[in-house]
Amino acid sequence: MTDPTPTWHVIAMHGWGGDSLAWQPWQASAQERGWDWQSGERGYGTLAPRSPAWPPGPGRRAVIVHSLGLHLLPAAVLERADAVVLLASFGRFVPKGAAGRPWRAALQGMAARLEAGDGEAMLADFLREAATPDPAGLLPPGPGQGPLPASAVERLRQDLLRLEGTSGLPPGFPAGARVLIVEAGADRIVAPLARGQLVQALPAAEHWRIEAAGHSLLSANLVEPVLDWLEAER
Repeated sequence: MTDPTPTWHVIAMHGWGGDSLAWQPWQASAQERGWDWQSGERGYGTLAPRSPAWPPGPGRRAVIVHSLGLHLLPAAVLERADAVVLLASFGRFVPKGAAGRPWRAALQGMAARLEAGDGEAMLADFLREAATPDPAGLLPPGPGQGPLPASAVERLRQDLLRLEGTSGLPPGFPAGARVLIVEAGADRIVAPLARGQLVQALPAAEHWRIEAAGHSLLSANLVEPVLDWLEAER
């Protein structure tokens, strides 16, 4: 008889401009393994915001985040994680000093387009850049493919400020957790310096660098390798 207790409880969080539907292939594979899965939702499109929390009971706890998702989870979730998987993520998004000027200017330009009512086109441009070098047609359905409610525009604006204000690992990051960093070598969203600083901040982490992958990691085929990595140590 199969043990009804999940080996892992997983909480996943998407990044800026995304939504929880992107995790559907991950969730399906995790549930085939008998794991519990929750996808957080920030509410950048038509989906209602949803903040995940760990369920009671036994099982190990894993957080899987993409990009800004690391900074969107509550500290109470992060601090209880036994494992953390960082997909195209960062501690500090805008590098210090002159190196950060292009990234700060890009964020301010995006915010200006939101204020001017050009949010849909701006988000489509961002998602296309995030997909590169893969075609944007590979992106899953999400907020960039329809009108943006006013509440979504406001969350996008708030989180552009959050991006600019990140300064390192967020509160609650679990010092004793196993960590896997998946770096996109062709990432056009996260600065190379920011990626390098994340690796330096987590010297005990396992580090996978996928040279040809863009920020959205569309053709990286990561689902089974990442879940296998989690399952390798219970």
